[in-house]
Amino acid sequence: MRTFGKWLGRLLLLGAVALIATFIFLPGYVEKGRNAVAPHDPYPVSDAARALHDSMVIGDWHADPLLWNRDLTKRGSYGQVDIPRLQDGNVAIQVFTAVTKSPKGLNYEHNDPDAFDNIKLIAFFQLWPTRTWSSIYERAIYQAEKLKAFEAAGPDNLKIIRTRSDLEEVLKRRAAGEKIVGGILGIEGGHPLEGKIENLDKLEAAGYRLIALQHFFDNELGGTLHSRENNGLTDFGRQVVAEVAKRGLVLDVAHSSTQVVKDVLDMVDIPVVLSHSGIKSNCDTKRNIPDALMKRIAATGGVIGMGYWQEVTCDNSPDGVAKSIKAAIGVVGEDAVSLGSDFDGSVKTTFDTSELAALTDAMLRAGLTEAQIRKVAGENMLRVLRARLRD
Repeated sequence: MRTFGKWLGRLLLLGAVALIATFIFLPGYVEKGRNAVAPHDPYPVSDAARALHDSMVIGDWHADPLLWNRDLTKRGSYGQVDIPRLQDGNVAIQVFTAVTKSPKGLNYEHNDPDAFDNIKLIAFFQLWPTRTWSSIYERAIYQAEKLKAFEAAGPDNLKIIRTRSDLEEVLKRRAAGEKIVGGILGIEGGHPLEGKIENLDKLEAAGYRLIALQHFFDNELGGTLHSRENNGLTDFGRQVVAEVAKRGLVLDVAHSSTQVVKDVLDMVDIPVVLSHSGIKSNCDTKRNIPDALMKRIAATGGVIGMGYWQEVTCDNSPDGVAKSIKAAIGVVGEDAVSLGSDFDGSVKTTFDTSELAALTDAMLRAGLTEAQIRKVAGENMLRVLRARLRD
């Protein structure tokens, strides 16, 4: 009996060690596979490209590092975004998007509303607060809290932008030589609203300024691009769109069904953003909406954020992304194209945010003018933010 008890104790100890090891090592292992950067030699960057890159205000409409269990104040050895690497890439403005619900498989073609939600597992195994395990709203609040903690830990390196004045302060400090990054909080899909308009008030109070309507699932607001049904806005979705348009918020139609995009464009008279995508005539995939709709978004004074991954570019090398940007300019014009990496969004890329000078070099070699590159890199984004943020 004593021997049995001894073996049982050893088994329980081994089980506890295994469980602890799982919580310590599994999240990083999973992210390394999800957000891989292809091995490569350093990209050559011409002196002209480097000088141009270092002189620009650069902004990115979409990245998801808040989903993962990394300290963004420190340089990571995996993943694609953190504050030191943003500084290396000369990024002035980064939208940090909260992913709160995402289906197993990330299927671009169709996801059933009851498909398994990966974020439940991510929240559990990364030891997020228990309130996030069952509440989609709380997952968004927790990710906002994470960014605020990073800001508090390094206020000389990160400032969360909530107002137009905050934006101008960041730009002024950067012009004076500081390497501070301006962070903007966004939700990827309106799932955290949980069907309650009062949650929009709470998300806005928590610092969120970019509101995307859908992600991979249909939700209370309307249909996703990744469904066979192509559902439009619901009554609740129309209520949310109207409220976003009235407030100092940015409206994002990334991942929305083509019918939702049409419904939104018929409703509002504000610059609309599609934060991370590609151009269908350049890369004919389900993830890219038709060029005609892209032109309608551009006509609002809005912008298309061009992504860096294979499913939207059909070639995710720096040259391939530059080709996608050039194609976008040909479709919607140079005033309607921005950057929208989708870094750390479960995408594989060929460069991380510290290597953005390679993209500037590729755009120059693709034949874009310096003025066009400045617009794409950040000027178009700044125009939309200045139009939408309040003082």
